[in-house]
Amino acid sequence: MHNRENPDPTQELIVIPGGGQPNMQQLLQQAQKMQQDLARAQEELANTEVDGQAGGGLVRATVTGSGELRALKIDPKAVDPEDTETLADLVVAAVQAANANAQALQQQKLGPLAQGLGGGSGIPGLPF
Repeated sequence: MHNRENPDPTQELIVIPGGGQPNMQQLLQQAQKMQQDLARAQEELANTEVDGQAGGGLVRATVTGSGELRALKIDPKAVDPEDTETLADLVVAAVQAANANAQALQQQKLGPLAQGLGGGSGIPGLPF
């Protein structure tokens, strides 16, 4: 329990200038701007492509910033009819590398917006 004479220093005090209520119109405008910024960033991610590779570049995968696989290129040197398992492993590794790059791009583009929404944790659909 804390009292007014000795306030608990761990309690955060929110001061509203003028002692009034927050301007609801201003809060609504800020929320709408953040929503527009988020939609714009998501669209940019969907239109940005990132690559990943495996096997020293023998297998390359291209995904969008939102994680959609767009292209897969396999160098003929990676194809061995006697060892398709290695090729499959290289494909998986290249796609995983591309997706890791897409997640880094998402963090870069959406991270600052999520922080503006209260820290970024617990926002559905965001990978962080």
